[in-house]
Amino acid sequence: MPELPDVTMYREALEGRVVGATLKRLELRNPFLLRSVEPGVAEVEGKRVVGIERIGKRIVFALESELFIVVHLMIAGRLRWLADAAKPPGRITLALFVFDRGRLAFTEAGSKRRASLHIVRGRDALAQFDPGGIDVLDIDLARFASRLLAENHTLKRALTDPRLFSGIGNAYSDEILHRAKLSPIAHTQRLTPEAIAQLYTATREVLKEWIVRLRTEAAGGFPENVTAFRPEMAVHGKFGKPCPVCGTKIQRIVYAENECNYCARCQTGGKLLADRSLSRLLHASWPRSIDALE
Repeated sequence: MPELPDVTMYREALEGRVVGATLKRLELRNPFLLRSVEPGVAEVEGKRVVGIERIGKRIVFALESELFIVVHLMIAGRLRWLADAAKPPGRITLALFVFDRGRLAFTEAGSKRRASLHIVRGRDALAQFDPGGIDVLDIDLARFASRLLAENHTLKRALTDPRLFSGIGNAYSDEILHRAKLSPIAHTQRLTPEAIAQLYTATREVLKEWIVRLRTEAAGGFPENVTAFRPEMAVHGKFGKPCPVCGTKIQRIVYAENECNYCARCQTGGKLLADRSLSRLLHASWPRSIDALE
C-alpha cells in the first residue's frame, strides 16, 4: 500500500500537472470503485482543480465549488499519467481522469477490488475521511510522545494506527523500528524517554530520507514502480536476507495478510519473536534465540 513518502510523490506530481486544469471527464470503468452517491460524477466534470491534498494515505482532488474527489489506493491501487497517445492499461484501469492538460489512469492490479473513490461536497463532508492521525514531520518530540503514550499498544500497531499517526503503514514502520533499534512488540507505555526520542528521530529520518530518495528517482516525472518492496530497504520484505547493520538474517512475524520484518540482533536482543503459525506448529522445537536458529 502506498504510504506517506509514496503519496507525497503522487501529490507533488499531480500538483504540477493538474492544479489549475479542468477535469473535462471522469470515466468510471468499474462501477464498484465509486463508493458515494451524491454529488454525482456529472457535478465534478467541467470543474477546475484548485489543489491536491493528502489525508493519511488518501489523495484528495480539491475542485471548484468545494467539491472533492477522494482516492484511496489501498494495497494494489496506483496512478498513472498517460502520454498523449497512450492507452489506459487494459482491465486494471478502474477510472480515467481526463483533464484539459492530460489523462490520469487509476488502476488496481489483482482480482480483489479494495481501492475506492468518493465524491463529496464541503469541508465538513471531507473531514469524515480523516481518522485523526498526526503527521510526524510536523510535530515536536513532546507531541509525538503524548500521542504515542495515549494508549498502550505494541510499537508496530501504534505506528500503523491511522488514528495516532498519519500515513505510516507496514513497510515504513518496519524500516523505522529497525532504525530505532526497537522491538516491534515492545509496548508504548513501557518505553523509556530515551527510547521514545530514538523512535521520534528514526521516524522522521526514515520518512524524510525516502521522500528525498523517491523524489530523486522520479526526477520530475510521474512516479513509476510504486511498491512497498524496494531493494534499498533494510528489513521490510527481506526475510532471510542479511541485516545491513549486523549481517544477521532478517526474521518475520506473519499475521493476517501482513508480515512484520525485523532483525533479532539489532532490535530484540537476539530473541526470536513468536510467529503464530510456525511457533504453534513447532511448539517446543521453536528456537528462542537467533543463536539457536543459526
